[in-house]
Amino acid sequence: GITGAFHYGLQVSIINSPAEYIQSFIHETWLKRYGSSPSAEMITLVWSLVVSIYSIGGLLGSSSAGYLSVRFGRKKAMLLANIPALLGAALMGLSRLCGSFEMIIAGRLFSGVCGGLAQNVHIMYAGECAPRNLRGLIAITASTSIAAGKFVGFALGLREVLGVEALWPILLAANAVPVLVQLLTLPFFPDSPRYLLIDQKDKEGCI
Repeated sequence: GITGAFHYGLQVSIINSPAEYIQSFIHETWLKRYGSSPSAEMITLVWSLVVSIYSIGGLLGSSSAGYLSVRFGRKKAMLLANIPALLGAALMGLSRLCGSFEMIIAGRLFSGVCGGLAQNVHIMYAGECAPRNLRGLIAITASTSIAAGKFVGFALGLREVLGVEALWPILLAANAVPVLVQLLTLPFFPDSPRYLLIDQKDKEGCI
């Protein structure tokens, strides 16, 4: 769950660093595809869609969090959130190779779905699993992880790291790293006691 929040913070900040390179990629792709240069307004429109569609994905993910957390449980819902995240990372990472700026848009949408879903389910899962004396401390891990993700996103976007024209697809796909960490570690964690007792009627498992 912490890695889900970290992923959200990373995605929020990471898109700002390669902005000029992505806009140049949009221009070049449009020119090759249609044989004419796009207008400045068209590039601005496409770039605005790249940036804002993450929020639309977040809305979709947040809207499905309640259903998925009851249908599959908190832990499995967070595991399911890894699917759109990995798909989004693959689409963005391969966008330049495939010559498609639409893949960046689709990748941002899928990443937003993961962010919206993981953020909401993480808060439920952490609050329900935490001992009473640690509940407040555990609850703030979401905001702490978002801040850490933003910091890492800005750091990776520096020109001395991945913020150069040759590496911007790798920068956009970097959100796959925290997702893989969650995918490998979360199966070893228990499910929410509240989910086991109230939704699954498993009193022994809850205890």
